[in-house]
Amino acid sequence: MSLKKETPSDQQLHLAALQGNVEHLRKVLDTGKVHVDCKDKEGTTPLILSAANNHIECVKELIKQNADVGARRLTGTCALFFAAQGGFLDIVKVLLDAGAQVDMASYDGGTPLFVSCQCNHQDVVEELLDRGADIHSQMVDGATPLFITAQNGHSKLLKFLLSKKSDVNMVRKDNATPLWIAAQMGHAHVVQELLDAGSDIDAVREDGATALFKACHKGHSGVVEVLLKGGASLGLLQNGETPLHAAALFGHLKIVKILLLKGANPYTKNKEGQTPYELAREAGFDYIAKYIEGSVNGDLHLTSVKKSENSEVPVS
Repeated sequence: MSLKKETPSDQQLHLAALQGNVEHLRKVLDTGKVHVDCKDKEGTTPLILSAANNHIECVKELIKQNADVGARRLTGTCALFFAAQGGFLDIVKVLLDAGAQVDMASYDGGTPLFVSCQCNHQDVVEELLDRGADIHSQMVDGATPLFITAQNGHSKLLKFLLSKKSDVNMVRKDNATPLWIAAQMGHAHVVQELLDAGSDIDAVREDGATALFKACHKGHSGVVEVLLKGGASLGLLQNGETPLHAAALFGHLKIVKILLLKGANPYTKNKEGQTPYELAREAGFDYIAKYIEGSVNGDLHLTSVKKSENSEVPVS
């Protein structure tokens, strides 16, 4: 009965588990020619296959025949990991009842809680937390379940995690916060939720960029407005740039207008000694340079910017 080298019987057992054919699965196991935890070249067991493909009867049968609920693939992932990732709540419960470790992590640090948050399976998240999962578990890079939830824009799940006292300012290894990643991804509603929960609005990633800077860089005007309403800094940042520099450099006219209306200083020079106007010209965004020049020279009154915020942005 091989645990490592695949035999024809191993392949038949794996196929039955993959297809959810519980009768064939029992038949193969009854031959006594195959181990219940036989593995393929990736370290996948029949139980992992059944859990990953939502075949609960096969899962129950394999557990009944003493399958190892803690068996792991070469990546460190286990049956519970895949059940959580798929949102298969009933299988999650069966595996936990059979003794699966609730926080068994893959070798990159991903736990069942982490992947259920990533995939927005709130019922699974609730079950895992009720069973003792660590809400502050971290990936190898330091990302938390709240971080990955913010990154993917899962607003309802994010509110739930916050209600469970998830640390809103817990950082990834590069010092990026959930607010920072939500801003980068353009999730304005998530950004607002995080601010309401006490997120540090001007926290900087290791490169000196704030959430506002990244939103300006990426062109997420809705996020920019939320952050400015919350009092985000418009000044020179630790990276030697201002949010206005970012918007000008990457051609986001609507955001340039918003920032100027909110008091951004068009004269501020970055660490290279360049103004937002100069960056826009250098990048080929002449329409932005012209707009900034007009505002500086008084030809374009900043108080009237709102009227043209919805004007069509020229294509560079």
